[in-house]
Amino acid sequence: MTENPIAELVERHRSGEAVGITSVCSAHPLVLTAAVRQGVEDGSLVLVEATSNQVDQFGGYTGQTPADFRDAVVALAAEEGLPADRLVLGGDHLGPNRWAREDAGTAMANADDLVAAYAAAGYAKLHIDCSMRLVGDPERLPDALVAERAARLIRIAEDARPADGVPPVYVIGTEVPVPGGAHEELGALTPTSPEAARETLRAHREALESTGLGGVWERVRALVVQPGVEFDALKVVDYVPAATVALQRVLDDEPGLVFEAHSTDYQSPAALSALVRDHWAVLKVGPGLTFALREALVALVRIEEELLPGGRSGLLEVVEERMLAEPSSWRGYYEGDEREQRIARRFSYSDRVRYSLGDPAIIAAQERLFANLRATGIPEPLVSQYLPRQYWRVRSGEVPAEPEALAIRAVRDVLDDYAGACRP
Repeated sequence: MTENPIAELVERHRSGEAVGITSVCSAHPLVLTAAVRQGVEDGSLVLVEATSNQVDQFGGYTGQTPADFRDAVVALAAEEGLPADRLVLGGDHLGPNRWAREDAGTAMANADDLVAAYAAAGYAKLHIDCSMRLVGDPERLPDALVAERAARLIRIAEDARPADGVPPVYVIGTEVPVPGGAHEELGALTPTSPEAARETLRAHREALESTGLGGVWERVRALVVQPGVEFDALKVVDYVPAATVALQRVLDDEPGLVFEAHSTDYQSPAALSALVRDHWAVLKVGPGLTFALREALVALVRIEEELLPGGRSGLLEVVEERMLAEPSSWRGYYEGDEREQRIARRFSYSDRVRYSLGDPAIIAAQERLFANLRATGIPEPLVSQYLPRQYWRVRSGEVPAEPEALAIRAVRDVLDDYAGACRP
């Protein structure tokens, strides 16, 4: 049976190679295309992860089940020429998070079905996260209860996974704040304490052994801990290596494990490299990619305004209209008065606009934008004015002066930083 490629990467990292992997957490087609093209060009693994609110057994906010998402990404990879053995699919925060307002019985039953759907679809990396409080739970969940629920879901995954498939690797633990970026304004962040990390490992190991899954522990390959990185609407908290020295020592007694870092979006290239060096070998990024895409789309709208006196796409107006009509994805994240909320909806690091980019009206406006610019052509001086990072690529012929290519390349600029950190 083929070795899981994530397990192989972990072994290389723990043997002393300064290698890691970028986890692309997005369902947007242009972001996924950028990630696949990156892998095609540099020969790397492409790890694409669906979060439990994007993709679930009911369709999630994307309308896709795990099998649907798998099929879409596999088809895209084949179309772009990525070898099948270099594509890895993962599921992020798989557990009862989507049903945290339900009682434990209902929430965990839904989590059972969620994990079974991901495992049956052949996802090779499963982050099992039962850290959220459910209705009727104590105010602070004991580690033993979190681990007991996680072991239950791992049992479900083991029973549901294809018998002839690659055995999945498991990721345990969670980060603070909750998935999706901080709701509140951030101050300094304290990394996870070594004691808390060790207790998470101990509780999960014991829970697996007590349920007859002790042999699965060797496929628990990563622990999610907080390295002290996060972002909110207007601020990024940067990685400080000196603050994690004691935490890094936790892995001295765990030769088969690495750390997984969430919310690494907007970290500098130097910080990303330091994270990999310090054993955060899995770097998750999502909003930072759609943030770059949104920047490119805004720039293309400005070019459209320069070139067309009428018949424009109105993309930015459509985005604003649809976000105001469906405020549930952003209202709890953006504080302030009407002006401050308007600025945040369009420009914030939290990038809650990503939840609206799949809206049919927004997709139609984006397609019209691209069609308009393909019809007019994009003069090089306007590329220089509004997309200066792409100017020399256009001049050299590396990137065509076409709207979709320019947008994808803007996303790849972010992925380049991650590639540099993960494959120095």
